[in-house]
Amino acid sequence: MVREFTLNWLTVKLMEGDITEIEADAIVNAANSYLKHGGGVAAAILRKGGLEIQEESDRYVREHGPVPVGGVAVTGAGKLKAKYVIHAVGPRYGEGSDEKLASAIISALSAAEKLELSSIALPAISTGVYGYPYEACARIMADVIREFDLRAKSLRNIIVCLYGRQAYEVFERVFLEKLGK
Repeated sequence: MVREFTLNWLTVKLMEGDITEIEADAIVNAANSYLKHGGGVAAAILRKGGLEIQEESDRYVREHGPVPVGGVAVTGAGKLKAKYVIHAVGPRYGEGSDEKLASAIISALSAAEKLELSSIALPAISTGVYGYPYEACARIMADVIREFDLRAKSLRNIIVCLYGRQAYEVFERVFLEKLGK
């Protein structure tokens, strides 16, 4: 299932699938602050991309410290089709978490711009073990993308890759409402 939305500068593609198979300049990993890739999207990225992603992540944390919630770190993508993995640290669901989730998404898109990339693939950040409801994540992501569209420079394509039919259906409904046809 794929749905495409055309904004001013950005094309947003919503799809159900495996983010590790996406052909984009960068894929976003829903990470924890210590960049330990043990479960969910992070584990899938590590399995397909190789241990060098974890080694580079460990080196990043040694040199810069833990990544704050709402922040990102960038590593190579190992054996993945992408050139980079942007590790976005999303919040646990709860009070004050919406702003932190928006920050993680903005930080990921900004990192892609800083690297002068034209395409990026995002998962449903924080909807796994961090407990974010799909509906809330979709609304925040759609709002961030709509706002980011007006200041995009190199970035032209955003792929929102969702694991599972339920996530896709919720995101599709919300994106239709917020981003149009």
